[in-house]
Amino acid sequence: MARGENNVRHTQASPARAALAVHVTLVAQVLSLGALVIFEQARGRDLAVQLATFGGRPTGADAEAVVGAVTVFAVLMMLVAGTSIAVAAAYVTWLVRARQANDRSAATGPVAAAWLIPGVNLIAPVVLVDEVWRGARPPAGRRGRWLALLTGWWLSWLAMLALVTVRLPLGSSELDLTGVGMLELSCSALAALLCAATVRELTRLQRSSGAPRPAEPGTVRAFAPQPRPASGSTPIGRTG
Repeated sequence: MARGENNVRHTQASPARAALAVHVTLVAQVLSLGALVIFEQARGRDLAVQLATFGGRPTGADAEAVVGAVTVFAVLMMLVAGTSIAVAAAYVTWLVRARQANDRSAATGPVAAAWLIPGVNLIAPVVLVDEVWRGARPPAGRRGRWLALLTGWWLSWLAMLALVTVRLPLGSSELDLTGVGMLELSCSALAALLCAATVRELTRLQRSSGAPRPAEPGTVRAFAPQPRPASGSTPIGRTG
């Protein structure tokens, strides 16, 4: 296979662009969740009381009093849902490309299964990410730092998942719209920050391991052209 074709395929498989998409969508997700929390703190409780008073279906003048706030709330909820979906898509795309940067024949099925199968998705994704890190030939002595970063990200993600799926449904009441508060926002921001850090670390590692390495002293490249004697000159060591 030609060297140029190898370079083109390597560039196409590079996860750098997908890593940038992960960072952008993570920022958007945290900002949208922050806006929702601010709305909850400033207007959410009053709006929940008004909706409960109107039986959930205000009409006439009552509807005019809450329609603006309900619209803002609906837009914020759609933003949070949309950015969460975007983060998931960007991260899965990045992980697939990161695996293929180590091995172009790596299948996409294990990544989808790791995130979609209930129970398995509590441990398999972090195992896949660590597998990619080990396959990128990291320098010696960085294993401990990487494991601390990876563990911190995954524990914060599991904590955020527990808050959303367990705490919020149990602690919700008629006086709350969603129940999302500063605790959920802080946990989400921490998980996003550590996730971005793991993506950045792994992407930098793959860039450095994929860069051409300097030749060993005294070695001769196989494709280097050999010097030819000038026309009409006699090679050294040959007479007559």
